[in-house]
Amino acid sequence: MPITKPGPEWDFSELSALFFNCTLKKSPAVSNTEGLVNVSRHIMDEHGVQTEVIRAVDHDIATGVYPDMREQGWDSDEWPEIYKKVQAADILVIAGPIWLGDNSSVTKRVIERLYGNSSELNDAGQYAYYGKVGGAIITGNEDGIKHCSMNILYSLQHLGCVIPPQADAGWIGPVGPGPSYLDPGSGGPESDFTNRNATFMTWNLMHLAKMLKSNGGVPAYGNQRSQWDAGARFDFENPEYR
Repeated sequence: MPITKPGPEWDFSELSALFFNCTLKKSPAVSNTEGLVNVSRHIMDEHGVQTEVIRAVDHDIATGVYPDMREQGWDSDEWPEIYKKVQAADILVIAGPIWLGDNSSVTKRVIERLYGNSSELNDAGQYAYYGKVGGAIITGNEDGIKHCSMNILYSLQHLGCVIPPQADAGWIGPVGPGPSYLDPGSGGPESDFTNRNATFMTWNLMHLAKMLKSNGGVPAYGNQRSQWDAGARFDFENPEYR
């Protein structure tokens, strides 16, 4: 089958993507996770997607599961301002390192704060994240890519995001102490497996996000919390009353 290069039909300039880099390192320290994020981000930038990376650890994001933790006794919380960018994004990618075989504490905090807004509704009366597309990027030098991605992707779909095929990418070095993704000689940036997965993930994110946006998001029937609360049951029948 001949290879067809992307043409004008692959114009994704109406889309925006927000990457959360959940490294434990504050800027300007080198983030290996961001090195892999940039593989995906470059492809999106090439095709008109408006992209932004938020290094969560650089921000004062309070711990908790409410939209604004200042209302729960915290002195400060940058999440409400960050959440405005989440609302505007068509694509959400959560990226982070593996520690002790699991996602970083920063990754967990970002997911918890996303969860804190999940009961809000969009203009169609659906939950807030309906119509957004989610993906995961993982780096580390120990096993756990699939486990960490599974947790992220489950969390995103549970909140209401749509997950395309093969929506995760990752790189790990040798088990135990060893080189990180961007270290000289690590083989990370040259890994065909990682580069293929990152590329497929990126295109699938863009394709699905464009499909959803072009069709007004997920159809608003059978999934509207506002209508359910108003008494609609969308063909649900309580077996106790049959």
